[in-house]
Amino acid sequence: MVDNPFGPAGTSNYVQLTSFKKDGTPVGTPLWAALDGGRLYIWTVADSWKVKRIRRNPAVTVAPCDVRGKLKGEAVNATATVLDEAGSDRVRGLIKRRYGIQGLLVVLGSQLRRGKNATVGIEITVT
Repeated sequence: MVDNPFGPAGTSNYVQLTSFKKDGTPVGTPLWAALDGGRLYIWTVADSWKVKRIRRNPAVTVAPCDVRGKLKGEAVNATATVLDEAGSDRVRGLIKRRYGIQGLLVVLGSQLRRGKNATVGIEITVT
């Protein structure tokens, strides 16, 4: 379990990342995630509300879910960090490797549509 402190969330095809508004209201989003070295990595649009919330408050939870966000297990308390350009590039690679051709197409499509710097990687560690 040392390599996967997230339990089922570390191996699920989708995880629900829950970040918190200023008033403490939880906001969950189903996302792809890749486990590497005991940390979970996600990739998202740089100007999304979840990124803004994480920059203000890095406390998050992650739980296994389906594509629509229906939970399939217990949430794990964690801390999220928005990564720099090099870290975000690494996360794109992890997502492409984990999700195969689908991951490759989604990442490349996003880069063509939005540009490389319009998305960021987020590193999540268990607290």
